[in-house]
Amino acid sequence: MSRVLVIPDVHLKPWIFDEADKVDKSSYEDIVVLGDLVDDWGKGNDIDAYEETLKRAAEFGKEHGESLWCYGNHDVSYLWDAMESGYSVQARITVIEGITKLERILEDRYKFVHRIDNVLFSHAGVTETFVLHSCGYHVKEIEDILAKINRMGKQELWRDSSPIWARPQADFYRMFRDDLFYQVVGHTPVEEPLDACGVLTLDLFSTYSNGDPYGNQKLYIVDTLTRKFVEAKVES
Repeated sequence: MSRVLVIPDVHLKPWIFDEADKVDKSSYEDIVVLGDLVDDWGKGNDIDAYEETLKRAAEFGKEHGESLWCYGNHDVSYLWDAMESGYSVQARITVIEGITKLERILEDRYKFVHRIDNVLFSHAGVTETFVLHSCGYHVKEIEDILAKINRMGKQELWRDSSPIWARPQADFYRMFRDDLFYQVVGHTPVEEPLDACGVLTLDLFSTYSNGDPYGNQKLYIVDTLTRKFVEAKVES
């Protein structure tokens, strides 16, 4: 059993890491960061915001050696030169350098999908369709499947059903082995935690285009045995 403090999509809000540092450390054993450190509404020219966020992420990764990190679609879009909504040409070099530094710090703690007990953590979710089409029917063992996914690149992952792009909240994807695995994801903004069809969505720090908060701006701790989640108590 593990209690996991989940840090969802950051999107140039480095203060989220500060909030995480205020959570009672006795209330969790592990930390998982769900990805999308960069890009936000109207911030494409704010290079300082990119630099500050990536610097804070690196500090947090060093300070918390138990933390596991997931790549998000916005993060790898710079590594793969795959322009998308929010991509900042001006910040391209800053992001590539920042993510590369983070990779050196985290090493094998930085992946597309992590498994703790029978809970899968990824940016967007592991769908049945993606596993069958990308891993093949002959790959049966979960560790082999995750290892294969974590070695993938743009050609396999830059698609709607992948662990960095899926939106099971809206597209009704069947999730991979939903009879066995529970999944925790970010990627799709929600106002409150959304626990549906074996997927817990925690992208709660998103904003409207004018900067107003969309989600409840709270962190949560997930119990990987009971699959229950509670709000993380942040000290003032």
